[in-house]
Amino acid sequence: MIRVENLHRHFGGFRAVDGASLEIAKGSITGLVGPNGAGKTTLFNVIAGALPPTSGRVFMDGEDITGLPPHELFHKGLLRTFQIAHEFGSMSCRENLMMVPGGQHGEKLWNTWFGRKRIADEERALRAKADEVLEFLTVEHLADHPAAAISGGQKKLLELGRTMMVDAKIVFLDEVGAGVNRTLLMTIADAIIRLNKERNYTFCVIEHDMDFIGKLCDPVIVMAEGKKLAEGTLDEIKANEQVIEAYLGTGLKNKEAS
Repeated sequence: MIRVENLHRHFGGFRAVDGASLEIAKGSITGLVGPNGAGKTTLFNVIAGALPPTSGRVFMDGEDITGLPPHELFHKGLLRTFQIAHEFGSMSCRENLMMVPGGQHGEKLWNTWFGRKRIADEERALRAKADEVLEFLTVEHLADHPAAAISGGQKKLLELGRTMMVDAKIVFLDEVGAGVNRTLLMTIADAIIRLNKERNYTFCVIEHDMDFIGKLCDPVIVMAEGKKLAEGTLDEIKANEQVIEAYLGTGLKNKEAS
């Protein structure tokens, strides 16, 4: 689904992404882990079009998408969520979902004068789809709540729900578990698994919670110092000497010797 080739993103002399190459298989839930400052979120930002790369290429389904802006990638089915949820606080949860699909007829002034029936029909369909999404995520009781009034974990669910309002192919989830209680985190995990199995979503997940990664992800890719360090199952990653050194600053053998 996604192939990254020798990707670089520099900020002056700082190499946030420094020659990263990796692949995300279609139909997978791929974990992306690594110590703070490894370049994970910057990599997401470059793939998703929020930042242009300094050099390197990104491909989606074999098509070169390097440097395309987020709105073009959105229409190709590449979406992302953020560490801090970006909701429209004064709007209800249902309204936050209804506004996601692009090209709505009510967006054009001319149609508001001469296409009211079409707009009304479209709005009814969007409302029904939004309610279906809220039910899928088990938060239908929040439909009419202002998005600013719900919890941080519920906002993460709402962001996941936005991806369900369009034909998403791959979704990049950036620390979806940050600040979320364990019960709600498992609800989010179950929703991701269902979307993967029932709707063929491909996911790439940045997360520091290894239990969450273990429940969801295979394979797991480790980044360190702006590039891919290792890839494998979670058990293989946990036993990898280079990974241990990247996280702890010392190898397992050195630690045992001390």
